[in-house]
Amino acid sequence: MLHVLVTGGAGYIGSIMVPLLLKNGIKVTVVDNFMYNQNSLASNFINSNFTAIKADVRDTELIKNVTKSADIIIPLAAIVGAPACLKDPQSSTAINKIAIIDMLKNLSKDQWVIMPTTNSGYGSSNKGEYLIENSRLNPLSLYAKDKVEIEEILMSTATATSLRLATVFGMSPRMRLDLLVNSFVKSAINPGYIVLFESHFRRNYIHLFDVANAFLYAINNSKVFKGEIFNLGLSSANLTKRELANKILEQSPNFCIVESDISNDPDQRDYLVSNEKIEKTGFKTQITLEKGIQELMEGIKTLKWESYDNL
Repeated sequence: MLHVLVTGGAGYIGSIMVPLLLKNGIKVTVVDNFMYNQNSLASNFINSNFTAIKADVRDTELIKNVTKSADIIIPLAAIVGAPACLKDPQSSTAINKIAIIDMLKNLSKDQWVIMPTTNSGYGSSNKGEYLIENSRLNPLSLYAKDKVEIEEILMSTATATSLRLATVFGMSPRMRLDLLVNSFVKSAINPGYIVLFESHFRRNYIHLFDVANAFLYAINNSKVFKGEIFNLGLSSANLTKRELANKILEQSPNFCIVESDISNDPDQRDYLVSNEKIEKTGFKTQITLEKGIQELMEGIKTLKWESYDNL
């Protein structure tokens, strides 16, 4: 039986990915410090192929031991996003970069790492230019810089894959409201308005379920994915922040959108991303931005999410 180790497996992405892997007959071990006291993986303990270890990925000796039996490692443990990394840059670099470097030192040539990196490493592009996997990288934030450095180290190994994730959105048992789409929808609900800085900045987006499915798809198509880098986003969702807000306005007509130049976006990314490479492998996204906004509108209205800003 295939054995996958997922660090940070109780987080926003892992809480969706881990049950999917188990459902597909894969043995899963999760290492997570459960720093948010989340119980998002509780329903998986009934499955004999599931193991959870409460620990920190910076515990080098523990990680060395738990990776020994894994066929595949998916390092989800991270402090994600420019604002969160700026709040605690030392911990950010220790988790996002140093812990990964230490882990890679102890892996054998037969073990495969499928790494979630980020398309924020592109930084910005010329107007109308679609960025592909071999386009020049220009990381602007600490988060992006650490991810770019890790990707370079990672791809120097024979059995590694980098999935450069677009901005993820959607509901999760371990919810996050600091991600752009999720945050905009929350603002549409309460307080009912948003102030946009540098609203012309363009980003790419992808639903959480499609991210989880992409990792499973890569596992099932190892010959195509090993040694490769793939952008992972919705080709239909290369949108400016204003265009994103307008999409939400379509489903929330009372949403007040105000543009202002009194401040700057803390994350200066602005780019168009091509996802053609992964699409040519046969991978297809399933959830549109519009469907995800509908999901978020219903979920955030119904449930309480006060403590999920990650900041």
